[in-house]
Amino acid sequence: MKKIQMVDLKGQYEGIKDVVNTSIQEVLETTSFINGPKVHQFQKNLEQYLGVKHVIPCANGTDALQIAMMGLGLKPGDEVITADFTFAATVEVIALLNLTPVLVDVNEDDFNISIEAIEKAITPKTKAIVPVHLFGQCANMEAIMELAKAHNLYVIEDDAQAIGANYTYKDGSKAKAGTIGHVASTSFFPSKNLGCYGDGGAIFTNDDDLAHTIRGIVNHGMYERYHHDVVGVNSRLDSIQAGVLDAKLPNLDTYNKARQNAARKYNKAFQGIDAIITPKVSNGCTDICDTCDCHVFHQYTLKIKGVDRDALVKHLNEKDIPCGVYYPIPLHNQKAYADERYDEADFTVTNLLVKEVISLPMHTELDDDQIDYITSTIINFING
Repeated sequence: MKKIQMVDLKGQYEGIKDVVNTSIQEVLETTSFINGPKVHQFQKNLEQYLGVKHVIPCANGTDALQIAMMGLGLKPGDEVITADFTFAATVEVIALLNLTPVLVDVNEDDFNISIEAIEKAITPKTKAIVPVHLFGQCANMEAIMELAKAHNLYVIEDDAQAIGANYTYKDGSKAKAGTIGHVASTSFFPSKNLGCYGDGGAIFTNDDDLAHTIRGIVNHGMYERYHHDVVGVNSRLDSIQAGVLDAKLPNLDTYNKARQNAARKYNKAFQGIDAIITPKVSNGCTDICDTCDCHVFHQYTLKIKGVDRDALVKHLNEKDIPCGVYYPIPLHNQKAYADERYDEADFTVTNLLVKEVISLPMHTELDDDQIDYITSTIINFING
């Protein structure tokens, strides 16, 4: 059995080496390293894949979130509601812009932001909601958009972990993650489902005016060289990374299906183990159906009940099985984002999840022998 990786980027590269190398070589030969043809080509191809009017590439996913908020014209003191159970980048950019982060609890079943918690947190100062599509599936966007419309709020989707996932409305129609809110951000960090070989990100929107504003912001506020019409930043996706992404984009659905297949095998192995709660998918599915398109499993995250989760992590590491705890400390308990406004009683789910969750290796190159070894090691530990 080959060595188990949390994310096997080398194995993935071996399967697409020729097309990636050719794409990078084209950039090297043109020497158009910034805003070159590859960037524009990737932008158009991603727009077509997502079914969105505008993709604006930028330097990384954190910049993408910040620029989206800048483009909306949010002002210092405006309140922005987001999930407590997520990576810090989401709340980080809110604080950097002197906006007021308002952290709320999540659902226990799918880890995504709670609609009830959002509704409870809305005040006259609230200007935006940032749902994070955590671990690979969308938050309840239909309900979020209804709340936003009722209270005249912006919705900024954090799509860093769910690119390629579909959201299904009550009427059966579908939309890609990141195309539903007023604007969305994503990350192309190497470990993402669609990742480059460095840093990269993008902003998505169907709003023509907002797209125009954002295109200026990413390039020092310029629409014409040396004419600075808006306050901007320096955040551009370089052409080599765009070349890598454009080479990988045609494989994204195949990659996501490989992740779904691996998740099915994990789920099957853990059936009947009371201490293990496997990931739940949206749309009321009891398992990962054969035509699953709602969850792309950026992470495969279990909840461990009645067993010492940290002891399990230690045991897996001793058995050369990488794993992750995403996330061990709630954002409302982080020193940088602690606030006397927060009441622990409002974070019952998050406070439970940080003690129970464990993410297993999940990538396109997982094979049956590896999955068998991972699952049997966990089951043997639990059974003592």
